[in-house]
Amino acid sequence: MVGGGTHLKLCAVRQSGLREEAEEEEESAMADTGANPNSGNESDEENRKVKKLKGEPKGDRGENGEETNLSDFKPTSVLRDSARDKTIFVHGELKEQPAVVILEKTPFGEDTLTEMFKGAKTNLEVKNDIYSTYVFQPPAHLNEIKATVVCPATEAHVQKYQRKEIIMVEETEDDYKNITLPYITSKGLSVTWVYNILEKKAEKERIIFEDSDKELGFVLLPDFKWDQKQVDDLYLIAIVHKRDIKSLRDLTPDHLQLLQNIYQKGTDAIVQRYGLPTNKLRVYVHYQPSYYHFHVHFNSLSYEVPGSRVERAHLLQDIIQNLKSDPQYYKTRTLLFPMRTDDELISMYKAAGRL
Repeated sequence: MVGGGTHLKLCAVRQSGLREEAEEEEESAMADTGANPNSGNESDEENRKVKKLKGEPKGDRGENGEETNLSDFKPTSVLRDSARDKTIFVHGELKEQPAVVILEKTPFGEDTLTEMFKGAKTNLEVKNDIYSTYVFQPPAHLNEIKATVVCPATEAHVQKYQRKEIIMVEETEDDYKNITLPYITSKGLSVTWVYNILEKKAEKERIIFEDSDKELGFVLLPDFKWDQKQVDDLYLIAIVHKRDIKSLRDLTPDHLQLLQNIYQKGTDAIVQRYGLPTNKLRVYVHYQPSYYHFHVHFNSLSYEVPGSRVERAHLLQDIIQNLKSDPQYYKTRTLLFPMRTDDELISMYKAAGRL
């Protein structure tokens, strides 16, 4: 990661991206991997109030045409931070509205290393034999910080981004039928933003590949956590056109052709566009997912992406093999997943005597 600096890169995000970013970064010792992504879920209209910001540090204009400048942000508290991941979640006010700002140091760019060293200011701190330590200050334009803004932020957002205790949940077949599925159904969790992508009403320009078949097809687009400057931290999402698959639990052998199509055409598209071979990709599905419309994650294997650990990620190739071996595998198998202790679903498990 690049060292500290003042240049802010204002990142355009959708609500789903924020949910998933918040969850997955907790798994990396600083965010809430186990959080149910949909707890405190707002309506789609509320979701789209997340500011879309992209521009120079002097400010940008939000969706309402009003200029947005992070110099107006007044921090009140740190919700959580991680020295290891170089990320901090800050609660405060932006133009008299409650806001959460997520600051993240951006990765190094190999193509700018020469310029970085030539333009840097250095101050020696310690020298001992062949070892020395410096304060290294690169030029401002090579020292970006990605800033993700949620404004106006609700109390649900604040709770979501706070560090919370996480536990593992064992979900049996009956647990899913009697607790998890009723929870998903009763909450009416919105995935309208997903349908907007599939119907080209939003983010059309971000789609890098599409198979338009309604049964076997999907769209492939970069996750907002990837700045697309290098393939070392490549991160794309495949979203299926079918609308009746919520999660792993819905998968049967009838979906094998779909899953194989996603794997084959998704990896082929990545090889063709980014030159990253299939054996350097991690392709997996989350359980619990961040939103209940089936989607698949594609990462560079060299990228230790939060959310790719064994307690939450299920490799797509393993899923295919499991369904071939046992047609009822995901209907009957006990699945484990991490979740925050303050999540509503945890309360339902406790009420049912399962925790």
